[in-house]
Amino acid sequence: MRNTARWAATLGLTATAVCGTLTGSALAAPTAAHPASLYAPSALVLTVGHGNSAAASAPERAVTLSCAPGASGTHPAAPTACAELRSTGGDFAALTTPGDVMCTKEYSPVTVTAEGVWQGKRVSYEHTFSNACVKNASVSSVFAF
Repeated sequence: MRNTARWAATLGLTATAVCGTLTGSALAAPTAAHPASLYAPSALVLTVGHGNSAAASAPERAVTLSCAPGASGTHPAAPTACAELRSTGGDFAALTTPGDVMCTKEYSPVTVTAEGVWQGKRVSYEHTFSNACVKNASVSSVFAF
């Protein structure tokens, strides 16, 4: 048992010495930290709920949306939502502008939120629509889930 431990330690030290010289003094000087990815992170949690604010009501639906390096997440139209966000530079206010659709004036507020990171910057967005029709008339598919 002792011989096995000695051989394992010897082989480990030998491998470290050989690999260290192959990588060019990797043990002598620490290298600068390299980013794990070439893309700034873009990962969001989007929610929809009924109420005047997100604090006043629990979300009824929530999805995830990640846009870097590719579109993914539980959002049903992730590639389209990421393209729309990129086109506005991550400006959610530009995405929640109502389109040219007629809706009733019934007041049944629907609140949408976006929390997370967009291109490396912290994002926190909340918008309340007067009703679901107005929300669905929005020109964007980001909150269409």
